[in-house]
Amino acid sequence: MLKRVLTIAGSDSGGGAGIQADLKTFSALGTFGMSVITAITAQNTLGVTGVEDVSTEMVAKQMDAIFSDLRPDAVKIGMVSSSAIIRMIANKLDEYHVVDNVVIDPVMVSKSGCNLMHPESRDTLIRCLLPHATVLTPNLPEAEVLTEMTLKTVDDMKIAAQRLCAMGPRCVVIKGGHRLDSGSAAVDLMYDGESFAEFSSKRFETSNTHGTGCTFSSAIASWLARGLSPAAAIENAKQYVSKAIENSLAIGGGVGSTHHFWAFYDRDNGMPIKR
Repeated sequence: MLKRVLTIAGSDSGGGAGIQADLKTFSALGTFGMSVITAITAQNTLGVTGVEDVSTEMVAKQMDAIFSDLRPDAVKIGMVSSSAIIRMIANKLDEYHVVDNVVIDPVMVSKSGCNLMHPESRDTLIRCLLPHATVLTPNLPEAEVLTEMTLKTVDDMKIAAQRLCAMGPRCVVIKGGHRLDSGSAAVDLMYDGESFAEFSSKRFETSNTHGTGCTFSSAIASWLARGLSPAAAIENAKQYVSKAIENSLAIGGGVGSTHHFWAFYDRDNGMPIKR
């Protein structure tokens, strides 16, 4: 039976990130995807031109609809811009006794520089939602905002990971894609409250990386739903995202998308592989 994975996040009209990327990832990794939409964005490969939050009441009704009938095996939480929505999601997780397999991707700023979380929501996110996280997946800029640190070195990342773990998550993985000093490798750092581990993949020379963070966190949630440990889920997600970037799509006039279904298409002609 297919494992069920829920994404609670914003919608990307361009299809490369947000809810759309999450559902593609769930499908590519053999899970059944469901969604609770927290915000609607008007965006494409060139940037974000508009953001509109869904009402707190409607977000709550979506969560009730899912949990009353389609109990998820894992939950991924992405763009949650307002304090009211964050508090409501946290309350619903408590109401439905969701204690395992929660992945939180603290989406704050789009690649084009648009704020996707109200600045005053940071403290609410830390206080109300991070304690629910099985895995927290900030990139370097997000980790800096959450910890109020400047992260320049691996030692800085380790201190930040420990501080983030102390906020409640069972496991933290700081994505190192923004670290240009790591040379030809993209290295992520994981801390599980006891020890550190690094996950490395080749760095590809491409600008088509739209949706990588959403895809990574959704892949972790998919593998958690399928029974893997956090470390194994992160390792598998890292490999999946690396291939999605290697086979990225040069579409639109700006930052193209990762290719969520790379495994199902022929690299030479772009056509689906017959099975």
